[in-house]
Amino acid sequence: MELSVINIGNSKGIRLSNAILEKYKIREKIELILEKDYIILKPKSEPRKGWEKAFKKMHENGDDQLLMADVFEDESFKAY
Repeated sequence: MELSVINIGNSKGIRLSNAILEKYKIREKIELILEKDYIILKPKSEPRKGWEKAFKKMHENGDDQLLMADVFEDESFKAY
C-alpha cells in the first residue's frame, strides 16, 4: 500500500483509512517500532487500564477477600 506524506503544521505525517483503523483496532495511540530498514506501526493496547480504580472499589466493598485458603493443611501434595 502506498501512502503520501502530508504536511501537518510544522511536521509531516500519514493518514490511515478508517478500514485500516477498524481492522487493526487502532483507537487513540499506536506504537512505532524501528527495526532495521522498517518502520512498524502497532496498535497500542492497555489491557490493564482501569484496574487500579476497579481494585480500589473492590477493596472498599470488601470484595477483595480470598475465596479459599492460600495454605493447605497438608502441603506435601503426595499422590495417594
